[in-house]
Amino acid sequence: MSLRKRSRNERGSMAVEVVLLAPVLMAFIVFIIMCGRYVSVRGDVDATARDAARAASLQVSRADALAAAREVVASSLDDQTTCSAVSLDGVWGPGGTAVVHLECSVSYDGLGLIGVPGSASVDAESAVPLDPYRRYE
Repeated sequence: MSLRKRSRNERGSMAVEVVLLAPVLMAFIVFIIMCGRYVSVRGDVDATARDAARAASLQVSRADALAAAREVVASSLDDQTTCSAVSLDGVWGPGGTAVVHLECSVSYDGLGLIGVPGSASVDAESAVPLDPYRRYE
């Protein structure tokens, strides 16, 4: 078979390959974007839990500590991340701990990707020791 005859038989094969591979490549790119968004939000939620626990540990009463933790959570996270539960646990008193637990969800709606689920759940917890020489209510 001559080179000219072989090239005529393979005419259009590259277009078929592109048409077959394009959806696979797009799905892979969408998956990478979703993973990047999840990892980014996971880091933000961990940092917010740490900051909320620190803010809570500086308060005198448990009620003030919970309010301070909620305020930090509300001001720290972006619009695409919502926390449905902010809880304060731990032993509240000298030498105790302030433990903040967050239950948040990351939204994929803002990415504009077709076929992507709406949100994913992200949880974080952080504990900060309370001052052993301070008076608490």
